[in-house]
Amino acid sequence: MNRSNLLRAIQMYDFYLYELQLYLDTHPRCQRALETYKQYKEMRQRAMDEFSARFGPITPYQADCDGVFSWAKAPWPWEKEGN
Repeated sequence: MNRSNLLRAIQMYDFYLYELQLYLDTHPRCQRALETYKQYKEMRQRAMDEFSARFGPITPYQADCDGVFSWAKAPWPWEKEGN
């Protein structure tokens, strides 16, 4: 997957997770929704890990802190050279 496709996938997973969260707020015992939430959460994490490994961190929490805080080294997702 290229950079823009990977970002789009992460955004899609975020949307699904948010919608499922809203549903689970009113249906907290729905096993199907809980399993779907868990599945999308894992897919999002894999996509985030792949993006971070290939293109740098998306959030400051993913930044490498070995001697230097590397959060702002890579182009930001909205910068032209980052796409």
